[in-house]
Amino acid sequence: MTERTPTGLDRAAVEECLRLVDLAGADDWDRDTPCAGWTLRRLVAHLAAQHRGFAAAAHGEGGDPAHWREPPSGADVAAAHREAAREVIGAFALPGVLEREFTLPEIPRPGPGPDRGWPGHVAVGFHLVDHVVHAWDVAVTVGARVELPGPVVAAALDVALRVPAGPGSRGPGAAFAPPVALDGQVTAFERMLAALGRDPRARPGTEPQMFL
Repeated sequence: MTERTPTGLDRAAVEECLRLVDLAGADDWDRDTPCAGWTLRRLVAHLAAQHRGFAAAAHGEGGDPAHWREPPSGADVAAAHREAAREVIGAFALPGVLEREFTLPEIPRPGPGPDRGWPGHVAVGFHLVDHVVHAWDVAVTVGARVELPGPVVAAALDVALRVPAGPGSRGPGAAFAPPVALDGQVTAFERMLAALGRDPRARPGTEPQMFL
């Protein structure tokens, strides 16, 4: 059973991403993903960079751009992703990590001061929702299904609904597209995807398998 702490829920999302990326075949890496403009190779490179950056932030080094760089062109991105996932899981397991201050250059915290960081429990939530959404992106691309514990989806939905939806926060150059309106009965996973600009109903058969 998944540990129902912020870091335990995040680890479940990271491990699901690992499982799905490991399903990719040789013909999948240059396929387009639901993440607009990105092939699977580029998406997995992004995941690796995010793992390394958040791991560095947990150690108080998130302000160094070197930690957020994607693997170089021609690198084995699957191997880089596995190694980076181990790094972030280890970093998030540090004592007191949820009370630490995370510097996240891509998500500057509003307020006075150029170096104002995020509380650890908030930063872990950012990492979790990113990897739940991208797990779906990978699953769609490789023709698989996401398998996530219900509490992970609930936590991701909670974060997704807090992401600003105004025109200055969504669209080209932003982390997420504008929210998608869904009609009829909607699952928590569909609400989470739609809140972050994905249209789950445009891709039939991709509803995730849920468990406790």
